[in-house]
Amino acid sequence: MKYRIIKTPSPGTLNILRHRHGSGSLPEHTDAVGLVQGLMIDMVAAADIAEKAVGVTVGDIRGSCPQNMVLLAIFGDTASVEAAITQIKSAFSVKEGG
Repeated sequence: MKYRIIKTPSPGTLNILRHRHGSGSLPEHTDAVGLVQGLMIDMVAAADIAEKAVGVTVGDIRGSCPQNMVLLAIFGDTASVEAAITQIKSAFSVKEGG
């Protein structure tokens, strides 16, 4: 899986994410956005890990085909987004290593 954290995302970045968002609603304002890209099965598990670990909002971001989930976006304050990504990395390193 690939991971990125965008601290203080620009309005244009948030508009891109809103435009590509699959369902539900995204927060109007957010301190940070964590992005996770990988296999669909891993991204669904990562969403569960992130939401259980800290107070973040998770959304799916679609690709060019509406049914194609390309990545997971994790919205929240910077510390929470960083903690969520750390928990995801930790959970998957145990699975891959063990």
